Order: sequence, then C-alpha cells, then structure tokens
Amino acid sequence: MQLEVVAIGGYEEVGRNMTAVNVDGEIIIFDIGLRLDRVMIHEDTDVSKMHSLNLIEMGIIPDDTVMKNIEGEVKAIVLSHGHLDHIGAITKLAHRYNAPIIGTPYTLELVKREILSERKFDIRNPLITLNAKDTMDLTSNLSLEFVKATHSIPDAVLPVLHTPYGAVLYGNDFKFDNIPIVGERPDYRALKRVGKKGVLCMISESTRVDFEGKTPSEGHAANLLKNDLLWTDNEKNGVVITTFSSHIARIKSITDIAERMGRTPVLIGRSMSKYCGIAEDIGIVKFPENTRMAGDPTSVERTLNQVMKDGKEKYLLVVTGHQGEEGAVLSRMATNKLPFRFEKYDQVVFSADVIPNPMNAAQRYLLEARLGLMGVRLFKGAHVSGHAAKEDHRDMLRWLNPEHIIPAHGDFNLTSKYAKLAEEEGYRLGEDVHLLRNGQSLNFERIM
Repeated sequence: MQLEVVAIGGYEEVGRNMTAVNVDGEIIIFDIGLRLDRVMIHEDTDVSKMHSLNLIEMGIIPDDTVMKNIEGEVKAIVLSHGHLDHIGAITKLAHRYNAPIIGTPYTLELVKREILSERKFDIRNPLITLNAKDTMDLTSNLSLEFVKATHSIPDAVLPVLHTPYGAVLYGNDFKFDNIPIVGERPDYRALKRVGKKGVLCMISESTRVDFEGKTPSEGHAANLLKNDLLWTDNEKNGVVITTFSSHIARIKSITDIAERMGRTPVLIGRSMSKYCGIAEDIGIVKFPENTRMAGDPTSVERTLNQVMKDGKEKYLLVVTGHQGEEGAVLSRMATNKLPFRFEKYDQVVFSADVIPNPMNAAQRYLLEARLGLMGVRLFKGAHVSGHAAKEDHRDMLRWLNPEHIIPAHGDFNLTSKYAKLAEEEGYRLGEDVHLLRNGQSLNFERIM
C-alpha cells in the first residue's frame, strides 16, 4: 500500500488551497488557488502577467515545488468549486502537469475565463466536465465521485476519490443549506453511502469550525434583505447593495426584491458581470428580464450617468466593493470617481461580512466612514456564511466516520480547533487527527 496526502497550500492560511493525493504512484491534485489577501498586500499586482516563481515567493500561490520529491505521475487536477482561492492559480501551475482539469460546468466556465486572461503561460490541459452526483474512472484503480454540496457559489461539490484502500474525501468548502435559493440541497444520502462504504481519510475545511451551532440557510439571508429593503423608507432615495460577485444565490434574491420594489436591478462591476453573466448563460439562474449588467469601465460610466439622469429611485444597484477595496465600484462611487453622487438618506446595504484580516477591516472602516459623513444610511448584517459551523462539522464526522482526518483551509488556530472538535468525537491528535503544514505530507503506509 502506498497512499500519501501532500499538503501543498491552505494548511497555514485561509486560501491558496492545493492538496495532492498519491495512490501507488498515481497522483490526483485537488484545487490550485490564490491567497487573495496577499494579492492586496502587493499593490498593483497584475497576477496574469507574473511568473509562477515570483508569485510563490510572494506567498500568493501554492509552492508546488514540493511535488518534485513525490514519486508518481499526476493523473488529474480536480476542482471543488469556482472561488479564486481554489482555482485562481490554475493558470500558473496547471501547465506543469500533463493531466486534465476536472470540474463542474460553472467551475470550468470560470476556469476558461481565467485561461483567456492569462498573459504569461499557455494552458493546454484538457477540461473535462463532471456533474454533481456523477462518477468517472480516472485510472484502472481510481475513480472520482462528485457529491452535491452547497456553498456561496453555484455548482460546488465534495470530491470523493475512491481508492483500493478506501475513499479520500476532500471537503473544502461546504455548508449544509436546506433552503438554497439556487440549486439543490446537499446530497446527504450520498455522503452517508460513502461513509458506510469506508472513508480512509477526510480533508476538511476549518474556516468556521469555532462558530457554535449550524450555519443558517441562504433563505435566511434572503429574509434579512427583504427586511432591509422592503420595509425601509427608501422610495425617494438611491439604494445600493454590495456583496460577493460570485454569490449568485444572494444576487438572485436581491434582483427579485428589486422587482417587488418596482426598481430596475443593475449589476455593476467587472467581476459582477462575469460571474452573473456565466451563471445566466449556462442556465444556473434566471434574473428578472429587466436586469442590466455593466462590466467594462465605459459601460459602468454610461450606466451610472443614465441612473443619475433618470433618477436614483428607479434603480437598485448591486455593486462590487463589499470589503472597501480601493479600486472597486462602491469605493469609487463614494469618492466621486464615477458619475454617481450619494446624498443624505441614500441607502447602502453591505450583504457581506468583513473578511477577517487587518487590511480588509481598515478598508471597510474607511469606506463606511466616508459614506456616513455624507449622511448615507448604512445597513449591515444581511448575510450568512457559505462555510460549515461546528455542528455541521460534527454531523459530517458522524456520517462519514473517517478513519483519519486532516483539517485544512485555515491557520493553525483554526485547524487546531477542528482537532479539538474531532477529539470530542473520539479521535486523537497524532493518532487519527493530523495537523499538517504547507509542504508536509502524511504517508498512510507508515501509520496503518
């Protein structure tokens, strides 16, 4: 038996996720992502034009040079979902491996856009679509199953690698949403089936393991938005909402509410137009017929000019910039760099929490302060996470009953908290719960 899990990225931070599983010399890579806060630290960084070695040195992408020490051949690159911290480094590292890239339809459409924008490397890996609930053979010994999951982006899955020694489940990222706005509920039956068949190892995110209870459904966020938008005195005022561009379910809820308000929904920003446009093009979502999108700078300028001319009260604007990013649409609106003028009693809804790092907190504080000085009414809290909380993780452990657990997608503070939860369920750190750092590996031949 030779089965080894190699922790390449995402084991000391939230982001730049990349894991390799080596089964008798046949290697499967899961995710190849960016560390987004490092992109922000290095200002004016155009990742598309940079070499992978420079990006590794800057801590922006995974350091996959550890793969040189792994004996075997990469047979596939498997993607769990389309967030940049999981697919954003595909264009920098995938060309090193003579292997196909496998993902769900929405995820692969996003990968195609990333490849088109790449300026440094030529990515020729075949792209293979695998739908949630489907299985495919990777080699004569390995097969891949995509278990339907819910997250804050469409078409997210929990990849399961079936091996002769038991299954390896890659659990970055997921939540258990039983009232999803877009798509279906998680496939609990499949998870329990995989658990009964036997899970050798589960690699699990730790991002929100220290939050008590279960993560609320996206349906809850939709109700919070209705409360903020439908029952606020805003008929004569501008209404602007900012949220994650990839959160298609959230944006769907917002556009439906805009219709009830008698306003035209307008999605503004390059990433907003990209994520929402793809989702509508491939049939994942249907926005109201009068929904407008503006992505490129000329279109954004023209659209906001039209909004000011017609009257802000006729529109509901959904814009990028929920973290207070300097170049995003909302910050440029707040500093009069775009043809939109905030006035007293205009309403801005932040339908996203601040990503917990000092830079984001500072940027968001500055943006809120600017808006407050203009008399803008600020609404916060209409948000639920896309990540599992403590009791969701406990359910996952009980359903899968894995022989071994490797916490991931978090710094040591988070992965150790996951280890504590696992110990509550009868596991023991160092025996069947393993805390790895980037570059380390776990060889099951030595511990079985």
